[in-house]
Amino acid sequence: MENEPFFRRAGDFFQPTPMSRGPWNPTSLHGRVVAGLLASAIEERHGAPDFMPARFTIDMYRLPDLSAAEVAVRSIREGNRLKVVDAEYIVGGVSMARATCQLLRRSANPEGRVWRPPEWGAPAPATLPPPEDARQAMGGMWKTRPIEGAFGTYGPKRLWMAEVRGLVEDEPLTPFVRTALAADFASPFAHSGDAGLGWINSDITLYLHRLPETEWIGFEVKTHQATLGVAIGECWLHDERGQIGTSTVAALAQRRAPQV
Repeated sequence: MENEPFFRRAGDFFQPTPMSRGPWNPTSLHGRVVAGLLASAIEERHGAPDFMPARFTIDMYRLPDLSAAEVAVRSIREGNRLKVVDAEYIVGGVSMARATCQLLRRSANPEGRVWRPPEWGAPAPATLPPPEDARQAMGGMWKTRPIEGAFGTYGPKRLWMAEVRGLVEDEPLTPFVRTALAADFASPFAHSGDAGLGWINSDITLYLHRLPETEWIGFEVKTHQATLGVAIGECWLHDERGQIGTSTVAALAQRRAPQV
């Protein structure tokens, strides 16, 4: 099926499709689809136009298989200016991952100038050709427009990325869910080097001050740091108007690197 979604609804459950498989094991899910589903459930039940999902953190402590899953959502704090919501991905009664989202009420910026780094100055995705290098094409998992460097190389890396399929069948991708789906890419992009990818991430923390305005999300690697098999990585995220936030990941050394 062309552009098959990652999940289909089955009553109160979500049934993963083969498109949701991850790179480490053919019977397990990609962490990004779990993140996207939890973000979607949080937004569906607790999102509001005047609240911004400013932080979304997911701990991925088990690799779920393609069994049907349920998503449990729980409000932790429902304040006038701040909400905190938990969501859990559960398979067969066993918790596989848990996310926490902090939503902040939108208002007006205070007066005064605050220094910030300059914008990255990347060309718009429409002006860039599709990748010819297989490492940059990512097996067709996303649409990409390389800007600088490539996955699995040593050096600075920047690219535009857009989704090619939906999260849940017949349900549109919202800007927040689109970004949560993409955020996991910070791990392979930041942690890959000239020997490929030797790290598997255990979490994602997505910070956003605004949502992307188009389908394209730009990734700019800012750091990879590692000691004794434990790594952290960070990418700055952009849309075509400017920076929208950051995606930070922790990772463990993996004995087998995936083929990309």
